[in-house]
Amino acid sequence: MVRSRGFKVGKIGGAPLRALARLGGSELAARLHLLGPVQRAIYEGARAGTKAISSFGASAAKKRAAQAAEAQRLGPSKGPALFDLAPTDEQALMRDAMRRFAEEVLRPAAHAADAAATPPDQVLAQGHALGLAGMMIPESLGGAATERSTVTHALIFEELARGDMGLTTAILSPLAVVQAIVTWGTGEQQARYLPPFLEERFVPAALALLEPRPLFDPMRPRTGAVRSTDGGWALWGEKSLVPLAATAEVFVVVAEVRGVGPRLFVVERGTPGLTVESDPAMGVRAAGLGRLRLEAARVPDEALLGGQASPNEFDVGDLVDRARIAWGAMAVGAGQSVLDYVVPYCNSRQAFGEVISNRQAVAFMVADIALELEGMRLMVHRAASRLDQGLDVAKHATLARMQCASKGMKIGSDGVQLLGGHGFIKEHPVERWYRDLRAIGVLEGALLA
Repeated sequence: MVRSRGFKVGKIGGAPLRALARLGGSELAARLHLLGPVQRAIYEGARAGTKAISSFGASAAKKRAAQAAEAQRLGPSKGPALFDLAPTDEQALMRDAMRRFAEEVLRPAAHAADAAATPPDQVLAQGHALGLAGMMIPESLGGAATERSTVTHALIFEELARGDMGLTTAILSPLAVVQAIVTWGTGEQQARYLPPFLEERFVPAALALLEPRPLFDPMRPRTGAVRSTDGGWALWGEKSLVPLAATAEVFVVVAEVRGVGPRLFVVERGTPGLTVESDPAMGVRAAGLGRLRLEAARVPDEALLGGQASPNEFDVGDLVDRARIAWGAMAVGAGQSVLDYVVPYCNSRQAFGEVISNRQAVAFMVADIALELEGMRLMVHRAASRLDQGLDVAKHATLARMQCASKGMKIGSDGVQLLGGHGFIKEHPVERWYRDLRAIGVLEGALLA
C-alpha cells in the first residue's frame, strides 16, 4: 500500500464511479457549478443515461445467473480463487459511458481536429464536464476522490482513445498535471494549484518530459534547474511534443537538479525565459503538440513540487511507469478502432466476385489484429494491477510499452493494407489511426495513469 499525503493508492474497485456519483449529487457539485456539466457529459453528451444503466443491469443480472448455474454444475472449487480479468460492475458502467462519449463526441470531431492540429474548445469543455479531474483530487482538497485505481483509469483511457487518440491526449493532459501535484506536491502546493481544475472552465495544462534529442532517456533529462543566489530557480533546456502547448496555462516540467536528480517544477505561462511554439507531429495532431524553450526561466521556490526538504520523495521512474501504462491503454483503444472498422469493411468489400474476407490472407490478417490486441490489453492491465497493489511495476510497464509500440504500429499498418487504396486516403480514418499508433513508440510522459 502506498500513501501520498492523505490520498490512498492501493487495491481499488470502482472508486472513480463512486466518486462521480458522490460528486454529481453533492453540495460540492452545486458550489463548484459542476452538477450540470457532469450530468450533460455522462447522460446527455455521451447519451449513456438510463438506457445504458438498465441494459447493463439486465446483462449483469443475466451474467451472474449464468455464473451461478455454471458454478453449481461444476461444484465447489477446492483450489484458489479463479483468475478473472472481467471488470467490476462499476468499471463496466464507467467503460460503457466513456465509449459512448468517444463514439458520439470525439470521433465526429477527430478529422477536423487532426487537420487543424488543435483540439476544438467545445470538445475540451465536454471532456472536462465528464468530471474526471474531480475524481482524481482528494475530498480534503475539494475533489471527490477517496481512492485511485490505475486499472479503472486504463479502462477510461482505452475507451476514450477509441474515439480519437489526439483528442483524448488533449482532454487527459491536464489530468497528468493534477496527478503529479496530488502525488508529489506539498499540502500548500495542492491547495494552491488544484482548485482551478475543479471549476466549470477547462484549464489547459501539460506535463513536459520528452526532449528533442536522439536516444532520449526519460530517467536522465538534460533540462536542468539551477538554484539562484537570490532565491528561486532558473530552468534551462527544451521540451518537445507537449500537448496543448499553445494554450496551456500551467506546465509541469521535469528538470535535473544537480546532486539530487530529476524533479518536477510548476512553470506558469508568461514566466520570463519561457518560449512556447507550435510543433505539430505526424500523429496525435489533435492534441495541439508544441515545444517549450527554457532559457533561464525563473520560478519561485514554491514551484518545486514536494519542496526542498524531501528531495527523495519524487521518483521519476514512477512517473515514467504511469505514463507508459497510460499510453499503452490508449494504443489498445486506437487498435480496437482499427479492428472494429476493418471487420465490416472486409465483410462487405467485394473483389473478383466475392467479399474479400473469404480470402485466407485477409481473414488471417484480421485474426492477427484481434490476437495482438488481446495480448496488448492483458499486458497493460497486468502492469496497472501491479501498480494498484503497490508492487514493483517497472519491468511490466516497460514490456507493455514495448509490446504496444511494436504491435500497435503493425495493427495500424495492417489496417491500411486491408483497405487497399482506401486505406491511403483521408476519407477513411484508418490512415489517421495508423499515424497515431506510430506515436506510441516515440512519446514519453504527457499522460499519467
